[in-house]
Amino acid sequence: MLKKLTSGFLLAFGLVGFSACDQTDLNELIKIAQPAPSTKVNLTAIMSGSQEVPAVSSAATGTFTGVYDKNTNVLTYTVTYTGLTPVAGHLHRGAPGMNGPVIFPFPQLTSPVTATATFTEDDEALLLNNGFYSNLHSAAFPGGEIRGNITVK
Repeated sequence: MLKKLTSGFLLAFGLVGFSACDQTDLNELIKIAQPAPSTKVNLTAIMSGSQEVPAVSSAATGTFTGVYDKNTNVLTYTVTYTGLTPVAGHLHRGAPGMNGPVIFPFPQLTSPVTATATFTEDDEALLLNNGFYSNLHSAAFPGGEIRGNITVK
C-alpha cells in the first residue's frame, strides 16, 4: 500500500512539474539547439576587359573573392590577376555597365592583392546588390584594363 501511495505521489508530482513548464522555456531550448544564422556573405567576380565601360580588348584576366561580415561591416578580399602590369587598382561604387567613383584603393598591386575594407551601411547595401566592382588599370588602359562586377556567391 505504501508503495502504491509513493508511486502515485511521484506520478502526480511529475505531472505538476511538467505542466509548470511554459512554452517560452521550450522556445528558448529550440533557439539554443539551432545555430545562429551566419552574418558572413561570400562575394565573387571574374575580371575581364569585356566588363570595362567601354569594353577593352585585353588578354588579361583576374578574379575577386571576398567575405563580407554584416556585423562588423568589414570586407576581407583577394584579387588575383595575370596578363597585365597594373598601375592602379580599386574597388569602385557602380552597377554593371556603369562607371563609378573609387571607394577603396588597393593597398598594393602585386598579385595576389589581399586587403580589408570597412563599409558604411549605404555602401553595404550596394555591395550586396551588385553595386560595386573591382578594377585594375594599366599604362595601356589607364581607364581600366580588367573589371569584375562583384556579386553574392
